[in-house]
Amino acid sequence: MDEKYAELRLAVETAELVDAHAHNIVPLDSTIPFLSCFSEASGKALSFVPSTLNFKRSLRDIAELYGSELSIEGIQEYRNSKGIETISKRCFTAAGISSVLIDDGFELEKMLHIEQHKNIVPFVGRILRIEHLAEQILDEKWEELDNAVKVFGLKSIAAYRSGLEINPNVTAKEFEDALAEVLLDGNPVRITNKNFIDYIFVRSLEVALSFDWPIQIHTGFGDKDLDLRQANPLHLRNLLEDDRFLDSRIVLLHASYPFSREASHLASIYHQVYLDFGLAIPKLSVHGMISTVKELLELAPIKKVMFSTDGCAFPETFYLGAKRAREVVFSVLRDACNEGDLSIPEALEAVTDIFSENSKKLYKIDSDATYRVPRHVSETLKKSNNHEKQELSSTQQEIVLVRVLWIDASGQHRCRVVPRIRFDNFVKENGLGLTCASMAMSSSMDGPAEDTNLTGTGEIRLMPDLSTRCRIPWVMQEEMVLADMHLKPGHAWEYCPRETLRRVSKLLKQEFNLVMNAGFENEFYLLKSRVRNGEEEWVPFDTSHYCSTSAYDAASPILHEIVNSLDSLNIDVEQLHPEAGNGQFEIALRYTTCTNAADNLIYAREVVRAVARKHGLLATFMPKYNLDDIGSGSHVHISLSENGHNVFAASDGSSKHGMSKIGQEFMAGVLHHLPSLLAFTAPIPNSYDRIQPNMWSGAYLCWGKENREAPLRTACPPGVPDGIVSNFEIKALDGCGNPYLALAAVLASGIHGLRTHLSLPDPIDDNPDMLRDKLQRLPVSLTESVEALEKDAVLEALLGEKLLVAIKGVRKAEIKHYSQNKDAYKKLIHYY
Repeated sequence: MDEKYAELRLAVETAELVDAHAHNIVPLDSTIPFLSCFSEASGKALSFVPSTLNFKRSLRDIAELYGSELSIEGIQEYRNSKGIETISKRCFTAAGISSVLIDDGFELEKMLHIEQHKNIVPFVGRILRIEHLAEQILDEKWEELDNAVKVFGLKSIAAYRSGLEINPNVTAKEFEDALAEVLLDGNPVRITNKNFIDYIFVRSLEVALSFDWPIQIHTGFGDKDLDLRQANPLHLRNLLEDDRFLDSRIVLLHASYPFSREASHLASIYHQVYLDFGLAIPKLSVHGMISTVKELLELAPIKKVMFSTDGCAFPETFYLGAKRAREVVFSVLRDACNEGDLSIPEALEAVTDIFSENSKKLYKIDSDATYRVPRHVSETLKKSNNHEKQELSSTQQEIVLVRVLWIDASGQHRCRVVPRIRFDNFVKENGLGLTCASMAMSSSMDGPAEDTNLTGTGEIRLMPDLSTRCRIPWVMQEEMVLADMHLKPGHAWEYCPRETLRRVSKLLKQEFNLVMNAGFENEFYLLKSRVRNGEEEWVPFDTSHYCSTSAYDAASPILHEIVNSLDSLNIDVEQLHPEAGNGQFEIALRYTTCTNAADNLIYAREVVRAVARKHGLLATFMPKYNLDDIGSGSHVHISLSENGHNVFAASDGSSKHGMSKIGQEFMAGVLHHLPSLLAFTAPIPNSYDRIQPNMWSGAYLCWGKENREAPLRTACPPGVPDGIVSNFEIKALDGCGNPYLALAAVLASGIHGLRTHLSLPDPIDDNPDMLRDKLQRLPVSLTESVEALEKDAVLEALLGEKLLVAIKGVRKAEIKHYSQNKDAYKKLIHYY
């Protein structure tokens, strides 16, 4: 995509959607065939629906949303397993619909009551269908409308019954004769008499004027009951010229397709005519949708063109309408900019007008009653060079909640959530209260572990780091921010992981004028749920091989959404691919300063898990989710810079190993402390099921040049001169580790290497397991790594004695729990 239109693309993708015309959803046990989701056809004509362009395209869209098999059967199996409320919320959340106006006069079998839709979408209003109301009155079935759902307008389907050439001057006598004819037909009443329909239409226009309501009119295509010749909106001209209705507001539905140009003409010359393009999107081909919207905008004012989904019966129709509308509107507005019709600022204004503002103004939807999807403006698209998260100051009024995140000693992500107003007025200055026991909790218990010296007594403050404040890509109206731990505002707590990393980083800068950079590789499994013998189990999403194209294709909708979400957070992805495990993938993040890298890793994990959950899957970074499959690591690449220049690499080819003296000493320190480092980088017993020989995880105390069996691997990536090493990789690190503590421990080890000028042993160029008699094995259990840490006075001095006491106490609690509960590790997929 041309970078010129990145701002427009983001505005379209994150725009709030007000769905101004839709119908009720039906429960899963309705007999309405699911094929009706894709077409206006009925009866035998439905058998041809699977060969339509809309069906083929939409089936892929729905399967991608649900993470189901690409088939009607696979989608229906998913629907049945989740229930109507779950899939409805998924569809509406993915669609970004904040408000919906429902015409519940189109009666469907077992349809949900209009008020039940409030459980699905934040704001629901009613549109009264006048023909249905008249039929109910004549059938003596009409009941007074409840006040739970407010009426925002009227609607007519005269096009279906007698056509749009409405006579605005039907007399009372003609109406009485028509009524008598209608009553003679008996019950249930279905009104088709033209004089009757024209009369109640005119009376409804008068009612709409008195209540200041718009009136929607079905125009253009529909089901087989419609005579398309009578659905041309040009037939409305006599009505539009009537002086009584010059102040009315008439909405032509469905883009009037195939009479879109005629509709555009009417909207351009009659101030009371507005246009709605629902149903045309998504039912037409991609070309048809784009050309139809372009035709509407050829003459019609943008302020008169509105979005709707015409969603009906199936929540998927709402999602499809919203998804395609975003794509089509972007394409149309981009072309308008290319052709000189619009400037980009004008196109950005058009986005909000078409998707929400025009409907809000026309139907008088109280904006205070709706949730609004945050929209980025141009300032929020500019990426800072140091990868700081952007504050979305221009959209503060649109945010409802703010998540305040911290990572505990066991590496678990935790949060408190507060209303945005309270956050801005109080929390960002004063913080949130949190028990001191928060840094003494293990993966198995939400209480303080023994021997941590931390208890439920005492409280700290979670202080938001506003530089990390950002909009959550996968949830509307929410932001998230990372927090530091303070004793009181302005006074850091010595157990705070983020402060520990900053403190040790500052030491490296003060003593050696160096900055440590880091780039993480995130390995994770995508798992799907299935029930066997009455019990839920999680199985791999895919069973393809390493870098399999089919595995990538299967997961591409999820991976695309992950990458887009990360991009919105200014987190750069360098590459991604399927890994060797069944359903395993890897996403490599670009390197940055170690403090930013840790922040990015936290947000990346949040994104991966949330997007997978959105698609009905579970993403886990657990080291060894399946003891018989490949493990997942969180390998980190480390380099050093001085004044912005990489000083880990040798300056020329004379270096023995391609590293500078500084680089060798730093890496030697990491190698020297590696056994005790594992207490930070491999913090649970399950971590050691992964760190095994011949598993590319690094099981022996050694290093190697491009040796993926070594725990430390020097790397010469593309673009670096041959023989020069730009960074080294630490493989013995996994997704259960707190990245702030892990990087702080790496930093402390490297500082020790620099201070004492440690030297590297010779590299191991073969499989270390072939030299196992000559090499020291890394700790084979968490018990051994904790024992090594207890003997490591250097790390204790640099990281802090109290913090290490807590860390060792938490690790011992992990050892005890998982040794006494052999199958407890299986629950870790839900924690990491």
